[in-house]
Amino acid sequence: MKPLTKAGIVLGLGLGGFVDGIVLHQILGWHHLICTTDTCQVETIAALKVQNTQDGFFHLSTWILTALGVGLLFRAARATTQIWSGKSLFGAMLAGWGIFNFVEGLIDHQILGIHHVRSGHPNQFVFDMLFLASGVLLVLVGMSMAKNGQRGAPGIPPSGAISPR
Repeated sequence: MKPLTKAGIVLGLGLGGFVDGIVLHQILGWHHLICTTDTCQVETIAALKVQNTQDGFFHLSTWILTALGVGLLFRAARATTQIWSGKSLFGAMLAGWGIFNFVEGLIDHQILGIHHVRSGHPNQFVFDMLFLASGVLLVLVGMSMAKNGQRGAPGIPPSGAISPR
């Protein structure tokens, strides 16, 4: 796998996790990492503290993935063999986000059942399936963008690869 693609996928995994945590956990309040009630709505302050702590560890893991992705991006910048393409990088990031959605949706929602996209909602299964489908769609669109970005415009070589004239 090319260094820029690897960096993009890892960045997408981390940032996709952040989108899940910030939007679904914090802003919409649809679920937490581990739900303790059928609707995932806390009933006590103690339960809220536990769920916030679990979500905190989830956010820490997404932060670590994002930091690792940035590190891989810097490493890719030192590799002078690859032409840089913003489209390729963004496509790989979308693919990473899709991998996150699919794996998280399959394991947490379907296999372990520790939470659902909309726990307790009458259409809980539909929300879960749409989340899985979003993962597949993001991977397909992202990989297509990444591949087309490599074949399209020449891109910008990393700064270490530019020789002065």
